[in-house]
Amino acid sequence: MRRLLFALLTVFTAQNVLAESPLMIGEFTRNRLDGWEHKSFKGETQYQLQSLDGVVVLKADSHAAGSGLFKEQRVDLEQTPFLNWSWRIANRLIGLNEQSKAGDDYAARIYVVVKGGLAFWQTKAINYVWAGNTAKDTVWPNAFAGNHAMMLALRGPETPLNVWHSEKRNIRIDLQKLFGEDVRYIDAVALMTDTDNSNQQVSAFYGDIWFSKD
Repeated sequence: MRRLLFALLTVFTAQNVLAESPLMIGEFTRNRLDGWEHKSFKGETQYQLQSLDGVVVLKADSHAAGSGLFKEQRVDLEQTPFLNWSWRIANRLIGLNEQSKAGDDYAARIYVVVKGGLAFWQTKAINYVWAGNTAKDTVWPNAFAGNHAMMLALRGPETPLNVWHSEKRNIRIDLQKLFGEDVRYIDAVALMTDTDNSNQQVSAFYGDIWFSKD
């Protein structure tokens, strides 16, 4: 009986430790891009790991281009609902109507994807964007994908340049608010710096990305 109790306690403790450990998605500070794949829409945004102020980060340079990096990763939002990351931009995209197709460009964006499986039209995404001309906390449907991809301006034109900003979002709650559904799993995380619609230029930097219990 003691052996059984000890075994159960060991398993329970291990499960708790695992649940409380951060789920790393982007380990840029460790000079790693493991599992990240490239997706091009128009032209090529240049992504590279480089040292900034003594820390390795992911730099994105976009010149009239739209391509991103994505990582397929099934995440249980019941265990780790919070998405964490840091980012900064070097300049702003100006004069854009970001709710139009011609202005659907962002200095930086992080987004999560819930796949629809065979019913691909049921795929959903939340885009957390660094907007150039839209006020912070504004929400709107993507100009190309409609209500399947919702945009949320976490940073707006008032945010200082060349300064790191840390973000933490409860993805399960955001999915509930934006889509009216209780979603337990997401299937991918992506990032993109794009200027293909406006033909402008922008540079951005991304720090580590991870999910956490709280």
